[in-house]
Amino acid sequence: MNQSVTSKADRTEASPEPTSAPILPLTDESVPGLKPRSQLALTPPKDIWERIRRGFAMPDLDNDLVRNREQWYSGRPDYMLRMTERSRPYLFHVVEELERRNMPTELALLPFIESAFNPQAVSSAKAAGMWQFMPATGKFFDLKQNLFRDDRRDVLESTRAALDYLQKLYGMFGDWHLALAAYNWGEGSVGRALARNKAQGKLLTYSDLNMPNETRYYVPKLQAVKNIVAQPEAFNTQLPLIQNHPYFKSVPIERDIDVAVAVKLAGVSLEDFKALNPSMRRPVILAAGTPQILLPWDNATVFERNLQAHANKPLATWTAWQAPKTMKPEEVAQQLGMPVEQLRSVNDIPLRMMITAGSTLLVHRKGQLDNDVAEHLADNGQLGLAPEMVLKRVAVKARKGDSLASLAARHGVSEANMASWNKLKVNARLSTGQTLTILVPSQGARRVTRTSPDKLERPQAKRPPSKAVPKKTRASSK
Repeated sequence: MNQSVTSKADRTEASPEPTSAPILPLTDESVPGLKPRSQLALTPPKDIWERIRRGFAMPDLDNDLVRNREQWYSGRPDYMLRMTERSRPYLFHVVEELERRNMPTELALLPFIESAFNPQAVSSAKAAGMWQFMPATGKFFDLKQNLFRDDRRDVLESTRAALDYLQKLYGMFGDWHLALAAYNWGEGSVGRALARNKAQGKLLTYSDLNMPNETRYYVPKLQAVKNIVAQPEAFNTQLPLIQNHPYFKSVPIERDIDVAVAVKLAGVSLEDFKALNPSMRRPVILAAGTPQILLPWDNATVFERNLQAHANKPLATWTAWQAPKTMKPEEVAQQLGMPVEQLRSVNDIPLRMMITAGSTLLVHRKGQLDNDVAEHLADNGQLGLAPEMVLKRVAVKARKGDSLASLAARHGVSEANMASWNKLKVNARLSTGQTLTILVPSQGARRVTRTSPDKLERPQAKRPPSKAVPKKTRASSK
C-alpha cells in the first residue's frame, strides 16, 4: 500500500520562555523503569529489535487511540515493512546513542512517527530530516544550514540534536509522555496546558491535557509502534532482520572531493551514499565543513585504501566563489568561463534572477580558483537572489508647458531616458496632449536567500525549544 501521511496545520502561537534545564546524560535512577546495564540479560540480543525491547522504559499508554493506531499500522503490513526496512542504516546508531545517555529505547522508534525514517523528508513548512527540525530550531541546536549542507538531515548531527532536545524536555517535565507532547507541540504550549489543568483542579497527565488532535495522537502512535515491535506476531507484522552491529563507519575527509569521486572510490551506489550522507546538497564534499562521511562498514575500508592511492591526484572539480557585486548569472558565467546553464543548474538559480553581492556560488575549479574551500565559506555560504528589473511601457500625455525635463521629474526617470525612449532630442518642444512613452519597473526587487532546493514536500508540524525559537514542523507517518 502507498504510504499515508496526515496533514497538520502550521500553528504560529509563540511559546513563552520556560525554565531552562541543562542537557545532561540521564542516570538510571532518573528514568522510570530503565534497568542498569549490569542487570540486563547476559545473552546478547539476537537483533536490533530485541535490543530495543530490552531497553523499553517508558510507562505504557493504554487507551482507544492506541488501539486505533495499532489497527492502522498492522492493517498496512507492506507500509510497515517498507518503513522498518528504511530504518536499517540508522537504527543501530540511534540505539547506541540512547543507551549511552541511559534514555528509553522506545525513542529509537520516534523517527517512524516523525518521518517514516526518511532523512530526506521535508514538510510543507520546510522541516527536514528524519527527526524533522524546522530551520530556526535546528540552528538553536547547532545544526548548520548553508549552501553546501543541511545538518537537519545529517544522521549523526540530527540524532544528537533530537536527543539533546528530548533530554531537555524530560528534565523540564519529568514525564516522558509530556516530554513527547512538548517535542510535538512545544514546551510553552504544554506548560500552559498544565497550568490550566492545575488551576481547574484537573490531573496533570498527558491524557488529561486539552491539546490539538495531532498531539493527542502523537504518543498513541509511538505506543502503537512500540506494541507492534514488542510483539510483531500478535499484529501479523513482519519486521526485517536488522543485525545488532554497526551499519556504517565514519571516514575522515581532509581534502575537498566530488561526490562522484567518493562514490567511485568507495564502490557504493549514489543512492546508498546519499542515504548515509543526506545532508550534502551539492556535487562536492567540502572538507572544511564536512570533515567526515559515512559509508557502509566494508566499503569504508575500500574507500580509505583507494583514497590513499589518489593522494597526489585531484579529487574535486568544484570550488566556491563569492560575488563581489550584484550580477546577472550570464555575467558570472562569462567571467568564470563556464556555461550559464550549468551555473544555474548546480546553484539552483531560477530564470530572471540576479545574484546579490556577497553570495557564494559553486563554480568550476580551475586557474586562480583551484583551491579547497575555506572554512568560513564552507560553514556560512549562502546564495542571495533578487529579481531582474522588468520594465513596462506606460503612455503619458504632455500638459501645457511640459518639457521632457518636467515629465521626467514627474515620473522619476531621467531626461535622457525620456528622450531616448521617444526618439527625441533632449530639448525637443512638446505640444499639449502629445503622447509619450516611459518605462517603469513592473515590480519592486525583493531579496531572496537560497540555501538549497528543498523539493520533496511532506506535510506536518512541530514546536520549538525555549528562548522563543520558532516552532519546528515535521513530516509524519499516520
